[in-house]
Amino acid sequence: MIRHLGWFVGLNYKGRSTKRLPDAKPHPARVKPVTMLDTVQEIAIYIHRFHNLDLFQQGWYQIKISIRWEDSEYTSLGTPARVVQYEAPDLGSDDIYGVWRIDDTDNSFSTQPFRIKYARQDVLLSILISFNLSLGGYEGPPTSAVMLKFELMYVPAIEKGSEMLAFLDAFPAAVHEFRIPPKALVGLHSYCPVHFDAFHAVLVDVSIHTSLLKFGSSTSPPKVPSDTGTAKDDAGDSFAGSNQALGQAASVDLKEVMLVKALLTARDTLLEELLKLSRAIDRPIDLTDFISKMDDMKLFDSVVRANPGAVDGEVSGQGKPQNGFEKANGTLDFRSEQLLRFLSRGDLLNSFHSLGDQMSYLWNTFLNFHRANERKILEYLRDAWAKDRRPEWSIWMVYSKVEMPHHYINSGGDETPHHGVHKRVSSLWKLTDDPAQTAAMRAELHRRSILQMNINNRSIQDMHIFGNPSNIPIVIVERVMNAPRRTTSENSYLRHLGMIDSLGSLTGPSSAAVNKQSGPSRQQGGRVLKIVVFVHGFQGHHLDLRLVRNQWLQIDPKTEFLMSEANEDKTTDDFREMGLRLAQEVVSFVKKKMDKVSRSGALGDIKLSFVGHSIGNIIIRTALAESIMEPFLNYLYTYVSISGPHLGYLYSSNALFNSGLWILKKLKGTQCIHQLTFTDDPDLQNTFFYKLCKQKTLARFRHIILLSSPQDGYVPYHSARIESCQAASWDSSKKGKVFLEMLNDCLDQMRAPSSEHRVLIRCDVNFDTSSYGKNLNTFIGRAAHIEFLESDIFARFIMWSFPDLFR
Repeated sequence: MIRHLGWFVGLNYKGRSTKRLPDAKPHPARVKPVTMLDTVQEIAIYIHRFHNLDLFQQGWYQIKISIRWEDSEYTSLGTPARVVQYEAPDLGSDDIYGVWRIDDTDNSFSTQPFRIKYARQDVLLSILISFNLSLGGYEGPPTSAVMLKFELMYVPAIEKGSEMLAFLDAFPAAVHEFRIPPKALVGLHSYCPVHFDAFHAVLVDVSIHTSLLKFGSSTSPPKVPSDTGTAKDDAGDSFAGSNQALGQAASVDLKEVMLVKALLTARDTLLEELLKLSRAIDRPIDLTDFISKMDDMKLFDSVVRANPGAVDGEVSGQGKPQNGFEKANGTLDFRSEQLLRFLSRGDLLNSFHSLGDQMSYLWNTFLNFHRANERKILEYLRDAWAKDRRPEWSIWMVYSKVEMPHHYINSGGDETPHHGVHKRVSSLWKLTDDPAQTAAMRAELHRRSILQMNINNRSIQDMHIFGNPSNIPIVIVERVMNAPRRTTSENSYLRHLGMIDSLGSLTGPSSAAVNKQSGPSRQQGGRVLKIVVFVHGFQGHHLDLRLVRNQWLQIDPKTEFLMSEANEDKTTDDFREMGLRLAQEVVSFVKKKMDKVSRSGALGDIKLSFVGHSIGNIIIRTALAESIMEPFLNYLYTYVSISGPHLGYLYSSNALFNSGLWILKKLKGTQCIHQLTFTDDPDLQNTFFYKLCKQKTLARFRHIILLSSPQDGYVPYHSARIESCQAASWDSSKKGKVFLEMLNDCLDQMRAPSSEHRVLIRCDVNFDTSSYGKNLNTFIGRAAHIEFLESDIFARFIMWSFPDLFR
C-alpha cells in the first residue's frame, strides 16, 4: 500500500503543513515479553534544496529515502513517523508536480517530482521526514550503525500524472549512501551533502538530526526481586547496608540500566546542542523552566537517601568516593552504571519514564526551533561540516614540508650556465632514489596501514569514501617552504605567516594588499569578481575538468567559470597559436563579466584563476605570456596544474610512450609534440620550452598547486612537479645545463618576492591501481593520467582541506 500524502495536507494560513504518522512499532519477532522498558531511535532528515550542478538529461527527478540497521542480524527498516512541509511549493509552477509519498512496501519516503531544465537550477524542497527505528532486537542501546540511502529517481519529460509516478519507481538513476555510526545515534546534528555520482552531479542540501526517545513499557507488572535483608520502607526499596545494596543491584536488568543511561546521555546531548545552536545562530530559546525542573537528584532519590556520602563528596584515601560511585566535577555522576545498578526496579522504571518525558519535550522543542530557523541552522551546520573536512579526510592525506633551495641546483659539470646565471653551488637535493618510486612506495605503505585502522567516530560517513577506504586515492601534500627570490635569507615566508604547522591556515594577506592597483579600474567595497578558467589537454573536451569545476562551485557558488573551447579539436597546433586563442577567449570572457558587474553595481577586486590538465597547462602559460593578457596579470589568484609537463619531455623514461610521441611527430607532423620533445629547433636554447621558461608566467599567482602522480606514465613525474630528476642531475652535457636552467627559471618564478607571499603546494595523487586490471592503458600509464578527469575524490580532499585557496 502506498500512502499519497501531499504537501497540501494540514496546510495552514502560513503555507506550511505537518502530518504526524503512527509511531514505529518494534518487530514482533524481536520483542521479549519480559522487557519492561523500550526506546526508539528517531532520525530526522531535513531536505532543503536540490541544486543541479551537472545533470546531463532534462526530465523529472525525485529523491527517495530509506533507512535500515547496518547489522545483518537486525535488518528492520526505519518507519516514516512524521513529515513536515516547511514551505509550500508554488502552485503555479510547472517544475514541481504531485505529492510527496510514503511506500509501505519498503517504508521509503519520496519527495514530490520536480523538473530539471538547465544547469545550476535550484529546487527548494524544504521538507523534513522523521524515521523511527525499533531497538527491540538490541540488549540496550544500539550497537549497530544506521544506513541512510538516497536514491535519485528519473523519468524523461513526459506527460504528468499517475503514469509518471509509477514510472519513477522503476528507474533509480543514482544512489548515495551514508553511515551513521552507533556513537552518533544518541544525539547528532550534522550537515550531509548528497552528491550521487560523477554522472549525476547534484548537490542536495541535507541535515541529519538523531535522538533516542522513549517508546513505552509493557503492561506486565515489574518483578521486584526478593531480598533476604531488612532494606524495606514505605517508599519502596531502600538500602541498609552495602551487602544488601549489592544484592539488589545484581538483580537489576542490565538492559534497563543501559537504556536509562542512554536516555540520560541523549537528554544531556540534546540540551547542550540546543543551547549551542541557539547561541550560534543568535536566536534565543527559553529553556530556563525546563532546566530548573530537571532535577536528577529527585530522579535517583532512593540512591541519594541511602548514600548521602556520594552527594556530600566524601572520598577515600585513594581519591574515590567511599561507596565507589563515579564522580564528575565534584558532583554525583548519574550516568554511572554502578550508580544506576543501585536503583530498585520501580525507581528505574520511574526514572526511565521521567527521562523519556524530558526527551520528548526537548525533541519537540528542537523540531519547532528548527522549523522556525531552518536556514540559519543549515548554514551553521554546513560551516561546521566544512571545518571538519580536513581532520576527517586526513586518513587519506599525508602532510609534509620541504624547503625550496635558496640557490641554483648543481649538475655534474663545473661550467657556469649561459646568460650570466649565478655560479652553481652544491646541490641541496639528494637524488639517491627515484622520486616517483619513493612516492609510490610511501603511498602504498600508507594504504596498507588504512586496512588496519578502526575508523570509529561520531561523524556521518560518506560511503563513497568509507565504503572501501583502502581503494580511495592517497594524497601526499608537500608544502614548499618558499625562499625569497635570489636571496640566501633563512626566513621562510611560511615561517613569517606562521604556517609551519601542517594543519595551519594557508590564508595570506588580502588580495587587495597583494595585487597592485592597475589594469581596469576597481572600487573599494564593490563586488569581487571571481573567474576560473579550465583548459583541457591533448585531444580533450571542454568538459573534461567538470568534476573539479563542480567541487569549486560547491565551495564558492558565486564564482564564474569558463570551460575553454578555443582549442577543442585544435590541440595538435603550435603552442603559440593555442596560447593566443586561449588569451583572446579569456580576455573576451573577463571583459563581458566585468561589464555585467559594472552595470549592476560597483566592481571591486578581481580574482582570476586557472586550472589545466596535461598540455592545457602549457597552453595556459603561453596565453599568460601574450601581450593582450598584460592588463589582467595583477588579478591572477590560484593556479592548479593537474599533471602538466612544465619541463617538457627532455628526460622521459617511458620508452613505450616515447615511441608513441615519435610516431605522432613522424606520421602526423604534430607541432606541439615537436615542442614538447625539444625537436622544434636544433639549438635547445632556441626551442619553445626554453623560451617559455624565461617568461614570468607563474610569477603573479598568489597560490600555486602542482598535482602529479607517480603512476602517470604520460607526463614525466619531475616535469609535473617542476623539480629535478636523476638523469638531469647526472648529465653534464649541454642538455643537462639547459634543463637545469629551465628548472631554475621556473623555481625562481615560484619563489616569493620579499614584499609578497605565495602558497606553493605539491600534491602527489596515488590512485588504487588494483581496480584498473592489466591492460594497455595501465601498462603505458594512461589510466592514472585519465583518472584525474574521471575521479573527483582527490579534488574533494585537496579543495576542502584548503578552501581558502579556492574562494
